[in-house]
Amino acid sequence: MGDAGASTSPASLDVDVIIIGAGFSGIATLYRVRKLGLKPLILESADDFGGVWKHNSYPGARVDSEWPYYQLNIPEVYRTFSFTERFPGHVELKRYMAHIDKVLGLRKDVLFNAHVNDCSWDEGSGRWTVKTRQGQVATGKYLILCTGLLHRRHYPEFPGLENFKGVVHHSGFWPEDLSTKGKKVALIGAGATAVQITQEVAKDADQLTIFMRRPSYCLPMMQRSLTELENRGFQAYYDTLLREGRNSQAGFPGPRSSRSALEGTPEEREAYMEDLWSRGGFQFLMAFADVTINEEANKVMYTFWQKKVAERMRSGKKRDLMAPPLEKMPYFIGTKRCPLEQDYYECVDQDNVDVVDMNEKKLKSFTDKGIVFEDGTETEFDLLILATGFDSFSGSITNLGLKNKDGIDIKDIWKEGIKSYLGMSFGGFPNCFMIYSPHAPTALSNGPTIIEAQADMIRDFISNLEAANVKSITPQGEAQEEWVEMVDKLNSYTLFPLTSSWWTGGNVPGKKVQLLTYILGIDRYEAQCREKLDELKGFDVVYADSKEKLVTDMPKAAVAS
Repeated sequence: MGDAGASTSPASLDVDVIIIGAGFSGIATLYRVRKLGLKPLILESADDFGGVWKHNSYPGARVDSEWPYYQLNIPEVYRTFSFTERFPGHVELKRYMAHIDKVLGLRKDVLFNAHVNDCSWDEGSGRWTVKTRQGQVATGKYLILCTGLLHRRHYPEFPGLENFKGVVHHSGFWPEDLSTKGKKVALIGAGATAVQITQEVAKDADQLTIFMRRPSYCLPMMQRSLTELENRGFQAYYDTLLREGRNSQAGFPGPRSSRSALEGTPEEREAYMEDLWSRGGFQFLMAFADVTINEEANKVMYTFWQKKVAERMRSGKKRDLMAPPLEKMPYFIGTKRCPLEQDYYECVDQDNVDVVDMNEKKLKSFTDKGIVFEDGTETEFDLLILATGFDSFSGSITNLGLKNKDGIDIKDIWKEGIKSYLGMSFGGFPNCFMIYSPHAPTALSNGPTIIEAQADMIRDFISNLEAANVKSITPQGEAQEEWVEMVDKLNSYTLFPLTSSWWTGGNVPGKKVQLLTYILGIDRYEAQCREKLDELKGFDVVYADSKEKLVTDMPKAAVAS
């Protein structure tokens, strides 16, 4: 990835825009801030670009959004880069990040190995002061948080874990030289990360034991290799494909389905679902309009999914755990993440793989050699993999030392629940924005698409504020409450509230379980946000004139594009 971490220090840490994070969000934001002619600075805790793809190097790590949509819409970048797989892996995505850096010359505006631990607002100067653990101090008018949706690793408090004398690694912190060959491996978790790890470790380890509470409803990836000719041919259409993805529900071009899972004959529904299933990717999930709002419609899709998975497994015990029959359906399909898989169910079905249902076989404590259960039985292993997920949405933000204008840390403000306005800002924090965030279509979207939508809106907003000579802008508390209530109400008409997962914060004990995803799609989200941003609805504004007056409406001329 080029000369990792060898960035020359930016000439000045006194800039216009401070960006925290150098993954997809930070890169997209830096690119746009430069276009405005403003001076940016990225502070990144790692030693190179990549964000989640810098840290996720576990076996099998790859994206489940397909090429060509999992990339930024930057012509000078996509015209000179070729992907080798339909669903790129972490090595390829690191290569892609290095290519962006090389083409755009990003690192001259980046400070690596900079762990932010304090962000404070000064009302007098109208600027943020950001400090790092390493002692750097940066100041800027605007602060943009590009800290990631799934960054802060979650470590459950398992009893006696400190007693285990074997090797322990969280999936989000995987050593490059770690091998599972010939080892007895325990894997805690059955989410998307665990699915990808299983597909690799099951082929390598002597024994793999999967500890899970709920199975994932995996969909077929239908992975394939790409040729250079195919890459070159598609590059002429990237702009159109990515633009249409932006105007869609989830980031993939195509109209919303208006079809009910309850209409037509069973044979017609079966043929329709079979066609979508054979294509791979997430198309199957978007087959019907009523799957996430109607229980009977959801059961139609689950029944098809269960049949497709069950026929691939020999072991009746494992089959009933991984793809339970309809009467034992653990949760509604589509209400938590459905990972993509290549041969996951065949791997689980192998003789050297065991699955432990932790609802039935309860963990008592870790020992020096493994785990002892409440029934007195014990499982021994050499290596423990914690695929236990992340403190999603808020974890990376509440660990920045980010304080509002009154000096109150956001970790205390969000203790009773996450709140935001438009999914991009929050009350009490002037000139502060976030990307890939709560209360946006984040969990139900292709990552780069929603990232670029938010980055574009923030860029245009800042451009208009600068043109209008605005000193600071802060979301109003009432507007923030209305936005959160709207997201909650939209979700209340669906099946989403019935399933607890990282989508709701339910994976972290003590964290408030709440609906954090705007469910109407990227296109409708952007239209709704732009209407409010263009008219400054829900904001208090301080102009940089002699009177320093506080207003809530900007003259339309000042926000003209």
